[in-house]
Amino acid sequence: MGRNTRKRRSPLAVRAVAASAALAVAGGGLVWANFYASAGESKSEQHNTLSSARVATIDCPDVGQQLKSVPEGARAGVAKELALLDQQITEAYKRLADTRQAQAGDAGFVNNAILGPLKSKRVATLDRIGINIRNAGGETPQGTDQLATCQGVADQNQPNPGGGQGQNQGNNGGQGQDNDQDQDQGQAGNGLAAADFQDITQVQPNGGPQGVNGNGLPANGDSGSTGTFTTRCGTNGNDNHNSDNIINAPGVSNGAQHTHDYVGNQDNNAFTSDQEFLQADTSCQNQGDKSSYYWPVLRLQDGTAEFDADRLGGGAEGNIGKILEPTEAELKFVGNKKSDVVAMPTALRIITGDAKAFTNGLANANTNWSCTGFEDRQLTDKYPICPEGSSVVRTSFFQSCWDGQNSDSANHRAHVDFVEADGSCSNGFQAIPQLQARLVYDVPAPQIQNGQVVNPFAVDSFPDQLHKPITDHNDFLNFFDESTMKQMVECINSGQDCE
Repeated sequence: MGRNTRKRRSPLAVRAVAASAALAVAGGGLVWANFYASAGESKSEQHNTLSSARVATIDCPDVGQQLKSVPEGARAGVAKELALLDQQITEAYKRLADTRQAQAGDAGFVNNAILGPLKSKRVATLDRIGINIRNAGGETPQGTDQLATCQGVADQNQPNPGGGQGQNQGNNGGQGQDNDQDQDQGQAGNGLAAADFQDITQVQPNGGPQGVNGNGLPANGDSGSTGTFTTRCGTNGNDNHNSDNIINAPGVSNGAQHTHDYVGNQDNNAFTSDQEFLQADTSCQNQGDKSSYYWPVLRLQDGTAEFDADRLGGGAEGNIGKILEPTEAELKFVGNKKSDVVAMPTALRIITGDAKAFTNGLANANTNWSCTGFEDRQLTDKYPICPEGSSVVRTSFFQSCWDGQNSDSANHRAHVDFVEADGSCSNGFQAIPQLQARLVYDVPAPQIQNGQVVNPFAVDSFPDQLHKPITDHNDFLNFFDESTMKQMVECINSGQDCE
């Protein structure tokens, strides 16, 4: 189980202006902490605006990220309860989207009919999490009342009082007024707004993707381990998709509530055991790499009915449109600026970025959006509009410091960390090869017309996250065989570039 150590924020959080407020309640071996960050607005300030603003989505404390220690015997039960918390939020969000007329006539409707019942359900689920932990020999967590309470997030792009067609049409999950429903449906009605897109040519150069060595420093600098190891695993041309998440929701079907692309290991679902991973086929050219690499699909919202148009994880949860296969999927492991790297343990699990960053805040967000030919200009909270001949680029840099003991942790983050500003690992952690994933897509450039997004694209997301670009994330499970991992470490530490 992961140690309860001081954790550094992700690179995006470090360089963000937004402040984070924290509440921590310790209960024996379990620590709960509720982090929230927004650009210049606290939760209480935001809540006070709801009397005059429509509620765009629902913000609940992310219980899973607050778990620091869970006994081995409780993990399966806790994972199922955490997935249930996500399902409860989705159900409440759908009710929010379906009751706009009632909300307009009753100022207390959201609190009384949606947030209140949601809190009751969360209290019961949190109680069961505590029972699971106690029955496995852990300490019953305290302070769960704070984690049960959810709040409404005000729609910052409302229409004019007369029902004009402002940018809100795509920013409220299909929640437009009756005379705007056609515009909502034209944009998938799932959260996208004109403000979510930015012409990349209007962005000033800002140094390229952030996250290498925590602050944008090149991983193959003048000292330390300067080599690289590239693995070529294809672009998921065989359409290996599902909406499970073996890391965050093991044993739970549709635990992600959005569809993933998978490359590498071909047997990744919520029920795959470590032994099954080791025995599975791989799409990687190097058959010694049976690791699993996966990320939320990117969709062009052009009205295409995909295979999952009526399924959970797909259209049933607002993830609609044509799934875009990357034209490139570059997976490269690099070294550490200060030291040699050590081998990653088998079954090491790493998540970079936060699928719930729109409501969680920036503490774990780690996004880089750009365009080919413009990769010295990166966006974190907007999708890029690329000029003709340029392609959309998603870049993810993974944590590269490991606690030296655990392949996973209760919140799936405490066992790994980003490096310090000078490239070193803190808290006695060890440097491991850093995965850098670069995905390239040929996407028709969206058009902004009369405050509306025409031909938008977006990553799949939890429904309440409104498909915002800040929610992009990437996942990795290490199943390199021992000899291939040894080759990787030797290449990186000796300054070679290997495949």
